[in-house]
Amino acid sequence: MSGYNLRTFKPSKYYSTYSASHPSAFEVVPGETFCVETADAYRGKIQSEEDTPTLDRIPFENANPQSGPIYVKGAEKGDTLSVEIVDIVIKAKQGATTIVPDMGGLTRTNITRLLNEPLPPRAKICPITNGLIHFSDTIHIPVEPMIGTIGVAPEFEAISSLTPGPHGGNMDCPDVCPGNKVMFPVYVKGAFLFLGDVHAVQGDGEISGSAIEVPAECVLKVDIVKKRINWPRIESKDYIMTVGSARPLEDALRIAMVELIEWLVDEYNFNKFDAYQLCSQVAKIRVAQMVDPLYTMVAKFPKKYLRK
Repeated sequence: MSGYNLRTFKPSKYYSTYSASHPSAFEVVPGETFCVETADAYRGKIQSEEDTPTLDRIPFENANPQSGPIYVKGAEKGDTLSVEIVDIVIKAKQGATTIVPDMGGLTRTNITRLLNEPLPPRAKICPITNGLIHFSDTIHIPVEPMIGTIGVAPEFEAISSLTPGPHGGNMDCPDVCPGNKVMFPVYVKGAFLFLGDVHAVQGDGEISGSAIEVPAECVLKVDIVKKRINWPRIESKDYIMTVGSARPLEDALRIAMVELIEWLVDEYNFNKFDAYQLCSQVAKIRVAQMVDPLYTMVAKFPKKYLRK
């Protein structure tokens, strides 16, 4: 990777499920910084606006390809895997955003049944130059890269890379970005880290079901914490954050808020009811996405109110 002298994982095969049954493809040690190449969410099959995103071109079972699994030496069930997002470099001069039939936040899906016909498939190609995404001749959006899908293998089952959960997965959270650290519960020896689905930018909710999808190189640093957590956590310069995924959306928020309050109690010595009432005054929330099989909410607590 340009600018870095790091070991680089270049997948020869991508996966559409998170599972410990996949053979580990790359091994890292705690404290190591390394690079991972990722494919875009369409496996490179949307290169022009004539490449319509239909299921014959991109079957759901082939969508959202993941790089991995990455075996983290020393990680054991019950640990926490810490992943610092050091850098994300977009490896394309354009990104694609789409409308896929039976997918999106404002239309029918195979889970949300409605009487309307599917929206027509549509691909939009956005050139990327000089740190800007050119949505149109007059609309230019700053690049804010993020990892849409990242997580670890569950203990038993295989989980689709389209689905978020306690393992992480397709959270589509813009806070999974350079400078931030993401934490996951470890369910199996080695953790089996997967990632993919990098976005050049994404709005809250990812409402149409697609961000600006791009291939990328991700620079990560991993570490192991010998404690148990239940759901993913994120830490930035200014906030600690917790992530919950569920349907309906309010249950995802409840998960995130309960996890945040329990974090404040366990590590920052707050009284549970003080933490509950303080969150009612200063906490922030964001809808990460409401288009996947489970919806994702993020609860944020400002670090300036943490007890020293």
